[in-house]
Amino acid sequence: MKIGITGGIGTGKSHVSKIIEKNGYVVLNADNIAKQIMFEDESVKELIISEFGEKSYCDDKLNTIYIASKAFSSVQSINILNSIVHPPMVEKINELMNIEFKKSKIVFVEAALIYEAEVDGILDYVLLVTSNENSRIERIKKRDNLSEIEIRKRMQFQIPENEKENLADFTIKNNSTLLDLEMKTKMFLSIFQTMIK
Repeated sequence: MKIGITGGIGTGKSHVSKIIEKNGYVVLNADNIAKQIMFEDESVKELIISEFGEKSYCDDKLNTIYIASKAFSSVQSINILNSIVHPPMVEKINELMNIEFKKSKIVFVEAALIYEAEVDGILDYVLLVTSNENSRIERIKKRDNLSEIEIRKRMQFQIPENEKENLADFTIKNNSTLLDLEMKTKMFLSIFQTMIK
């Protein structure tokens, strides 16, 4: 069974992934896979430099701050970056999931943009993590040192939470404590285990 973990920025999906990993499951991380592709795939590098400029790479390293500032400047820019990175990323996720699937009956992938990148097409189920907007903003401020304006700007490039809830198979509401989040995550792990029997 291939399960996606998704949620908007600051909802706590990475924390859910960590809980799942602690319970012995493999969780692939789409962000890390995308960064690896942006760093290693020469054709992707060429397209990024051609669209966003030479500063996209500094000392042969991916300049994530620069790329984020360019990509999040407009809907057109984020769509261009996504059109370059998402197809090879989905291909790589599928390849890695199939490798892990030979060893385990359940494989997870964490991806903020599961629907936007059409990763859901290679999954059996999607688990959505949601949280109220104020909690999300506070978490991101602490974690990423971004202003509220920058955070809201990034949020607007993602599918709204209520739309994702209609698309997802399962939802965890993360509006309480970490202990509550852990209990809810473990409950879903039990459900997934019964589904493969």
